[in-house]
Amino acid sequence: MAEVPSLMSLGMEAIKRQLLWGDDVLPDIYELPSHIFDSLVTELPPLALHKLEAEMPYKNWDDYECTDGCPEIGTKRGRSGNFSKAWKLLFKQRWPQLVDHPEPVNWQQIYWQTHLQNCLDEAAALASIPSFDGCIGKMKVSDNIMICIGCGGHLNHSIYSMLSYHFEQFGHYARFLRLPNVLCVAETCKLLRNSKLQSLALRWIRSKEHVDGLCQLLIQNIETLTSLEFIHCKLSSTFVNAICGCLEIKGKETHIIQNFSIRTSNFLENNAVSFPQSFVSFLSSGRSLCSLRFCDNNLDRYFAQMLFTILINASSSISTLDLSDNSIAGWLSNFNRGSSSRLPSSLGTFKSLQSLHELNLRGNNLHKYDVESLRNALFLMPNLEVLDLSDNPIEDEGIRCLIPYFVEAPERCSPLAVLNLEDCELSWNGVTQLLDTLSTLKRPLRSLTLADNGLGSLVAGSLGKFLATSITELNIGGIGLGSAGFLELQKGMTVELKLVKINISKNRGGLETARFLSKLMSSAPDLVVVNASYNLMPEETLTIICSALKAAKGNLQSLDLTGNMWDCQQTYASVLAEFQHNGRPILILPSAYAPDVPYDDDP
Repeated sequence: MAEVPSLMSLGMEAIKRQLLWGDDVLPDIYELPSHIFDSLVTELPPLALHKLEAEMPYKNWDDYECTDGCPEIGTKRGRSGNFSKAWKLLFKQRWPQLVDHPEPVNWQQIYWQTHLQNCLDEAAALASIPSFDGCIGKMKVSDNIMICIGCGGHLNHSIYSMLSYHFEQFGHYARFLRLPNVLCVAETCKLLRNSKLQSLALRWIRSKEHVDGLCQLLIQNIETLTSLEFIHCKLSSTFVNAICGCLEIKGKETHIIQNFSIRTSNFLENNAVSFPQSFVSFLSSGRSLCSLRFCDNNLDRYFAQMLFTILINASSSISTLDLSDNSIAGWLSNFNRGSSSRLPSSLGTFKSLQSLHELNLRGNNLHKYDVESLRNALFLMPNLEVLDLSDNPIEDEGIRCLIPYFVEAPERCSPLAVLNLEDCELSWNGVTQLLDTLSTLKRPLRSLTLADNGLGSLVAGSLGKFLATSITELNIGGIGLGSAGFLELQKGMTVELKLVKINISKNRGGLETARFLSKLMSSAPDLVVVNASYNLMPEETLTIICSALKAAKGNLQSLDLTGNMWDCQQTYASVLAEFQHNGRPILILPSAYAPDVPYDDDP
């Protein structure tokens, strides 16, 4: 026999239907007792909750304070918080994988913005079909999305399923959107006429038609847009001129773009001898510009030289410059390779470089002579904190060129905090000299990456001394430490360490890896994340590690032990249950299928 619905549940269902179907929200709903109203808020689907909140009296409740003992205002203030909790719950239910927004956040705004992106992704898939010749605004939103907002089943209002309806109702919530080329058209601008976009990511922009539609959208949001990204695009000088020209605010001869990025794209005129004029103006006059990224765009040394020349005299205060994954060897050849004392004594004309905090030159085929020139340029960047030279064949000679900078810089500049030298064809000889220098600095590094350089066990002695500094993040994965290296590291650990995160993966350390981990956990009370995967550790090492975890009184949250060929699946359940942090297992153990997978820990 079916359960008889209660009067309360029937009433709730009637209110839901009224909110979804009715043109007006019943005013009596807002007079419901607090406990009933709060229960209603938590049970409503998104569209109904949106209507209820939109018609709510005293919308700016948070501006009111109950200073005269008025219970009514206090109740309204509390209900505002209940709406926020309801939106957060709805977001988590629909997109559990995306709940990583820092608090506080406007969950209603984030919900509808993400909803609109889902609608646009569907529309883009349909519009990409060659035979499509309809209107984007008249496209039907799928049943799956309609069900998510509470419009499934018996609700047959066809207007609700039109894409245009969703943007009319929720378009003003859109702040960040991703648009492919097929949606860079005038009709999309109409859909987004109520939006105040702050960030826009464009994909596959390749024709004049795409650029024309994009320019219209840029002009429409010129007062609010601060971040612009191009991915998988083909950009001619004419396209770049048009796009940058649309970003300039008339009468101010500047723009408000803060973050500008072009990734995995191509400039059609690779042999251009100069930048388009509006692009030069964009770079040199953008006082708000703080992040500039040109990654994996097949750029050469001439592009980098022109860019650097413009930035030297620009009025912007760029914090991040990313030129990774291009081929710009020789781009700083015009800098004096002699002593840094020959550089201009006054840095007044290098405003944008003085503000630089992060320089990413990863994967640019840089060699020793490039690093020598770079060393001189680094003195024009007195506030540099992060330098990434990974995946460049600079070898030991290159790293030796930088050692004078590390010695002199603390006296002239703010000290470098993060240095990445992954896969730079370094040997133990050059790295030992580097580590010995870094270990003597009064203000040492915060983070160092030496991964995937064939250093061997001979570097362990200098590494042990370096660990005793205030280093908090260290990546030495795949450097060939072996058992001898881990044994040597243990001997050097005689003081309390400041380490928070360390990667020792792919070092073939065997049993000594576990012994090192045991000593590390007792010596580094602030340790949070450890990657010890692929180290040829035998099964008995799990017992050593678990004993160390029991004895340690630290903050360890994650210990990666994958890639070790263990066959002790029966003990995993108890181990995972015993060692947890905030309800999640600390240990990341080898998969049950690991024995069937070929073992190869070579970088």
